[in-house]
Order: sequence, then C-alpha cells, then structure tokens
Amino acid sequence: MTPSSAPAVAHLSDPHLTTGVLGAEPAAGLHRVLSRVLALDPRPTCVVITGDLTDHGRPDEYTALHEVIGDFPLPLHLATGNHDDREALTSAFEDSPHLGEHGDTRYLVEHAEVTVIVLDSLIPGSPNGQLGAEQLAWLDSALARRPDVPTFVCVHHPPAPVGIPFLDGMGLDDGPALEEVVARHPNVVRVLAGHVHRPTTSAFGASLLTTGPSTYRQSGLVRSARAPVGYVHEPTGFLLHQRTSRGWVTHTVQVSHTSGLIGHY
Repeated sequence: MTPSSAPAVAHLSDPHLTTGVLGAEPAAGLHRVLSRVLALDPRPTCVVITGDLTDHGRPDEYTALHEVIGDFPLPLHLATGNHDDREALTSAFEDSPHLGEHGDTRYLVEHAEVTVIVLDSLIPGSPNGQLGAEQLAWLDSALARRPDVPTFVCVHHPPAPVGIPFLDGMGLDDGPALEEVVARHPNVVRVLAGHVHRPTTSAFGASLLTTGPSTYRQSGLVRSARAPVGYVHEPTGFLLHQRTSRGWVTHTVQVSHTSGLIGHY
C-alpha cells in the first residue's frame, strides 16, 4: 500500500514512554497505535505526535522511543511537550528525519500536498507552554511560503480552553497571539495539539483546533474545578485528518478496546 493521492495526516499524542517496570504499557500503546495507522488503506501522508513523548525526559526514555518508532515506514514528525527535555530529545534524534535539521524542535516539513509546521511550546520546569514572539514571527513567515497548500500547525499545549478547568490552567500562555497568526492564513486547515489526553474540537482563528487522544491513557472529562482529576479506562487512539471533495474531515480512530486491523513494522 502507498499513501493516498488525497492527503491525510495521522495525529497521535502523549505516549509518555518510560523505562523499567512501568515502561511496558506506554511502549505497547504507542506501538499498537502506529500499527493501526499502517493498517489504513490507503495509508496517510505522514504522522505527527504532539508531545509528551516521554514521561520524564530522560535519555533512556528517548532510547526507548527510538526503539519503538525506528522502523516505522511513514514520515513521522515529533513535537516537544512539558514532560520532554529539549536537549535530550535533540541528542537522541538529531540525525533522524523525525525532527528538523540538526535536531531542531521547531521546524517546517513540505510534503507534496500538505505542509506540516511543528512548534516548540516547552517551558522547562513548567506544565504551561509558550511560543514567544520570535517563534510566532517565524510561523507567520512559514505559513506564507505555500499559501495554496493545506497546512497543519502542530503544538503540544492547547492554545484555547477545552472546558476542563485543571487542564485549562496549564495551556499555551500566548494562545491568543497564535490565534491571530493562524487567522491571517486561510491555508491552515487544522491546529493540532496534545496535553489533554482526549479528543476535542473547537474553532480557532479561521481554522479548527483539535486535541488528540493519548496512545497511553485518557484524562477524565472533569468539568468541575471541585472534582478530583485523574485518568479513565477509555480507548487509546488517534485522529485522522483526511481531505475529501468538500474539504477536510477528522476521524477519531479507537485502537485499544476494539478489533481494528493492526499492521506490522
């Protein structure tokens, strides 16, 4: 099977890989989701993982991540999350195609029919995210390079509220500034984010913002600031953003708890 002539982007998030006795489940979860992506016919143009690649940002965790994705046959693009370490990630993947040139964690990938722009929202030591004026200016220029090509802007921290108070308190601090940039570029068909550990969709600028489910474990839909937060035994999965004759549609693809076809790599 080969990628479709109609482009599609698979959006994964928050694998939280680690090592030791707790490492098996997140590694198996990511491998299972990637295998489900490969079973799609036709296969997507590329895969994006929107951050929290590891649980603690340790070098051994990035080694584990490298082992899981090392033989994956489709283009795969990585973003940093608040659980990641920028230097350790760059060191582990600077010679791979999964980051930008020389391991840059802010980068642009121009596929034939889609553009993927990966942003770095990591603030070391903080659960919140920020892009900063320089990165936003860079994004503005990057979006102008191919104005007629559908573009995906990828960032770990959601730049707008998702309706879960605990998570809304640790989003992207300069989300409104990102929205202003996105609104100026109608070629942005989706803004892809993680951090939430569940799928959400909302309007954002002249586009749509989606957060992807975790490949490991899902957050509870806790809409009250007074209720305890935690994780729920809901299916892992990913989002598939696919172009149709009328535009773009987003599918939520469940992986665990289902009997979907699993590919091999």
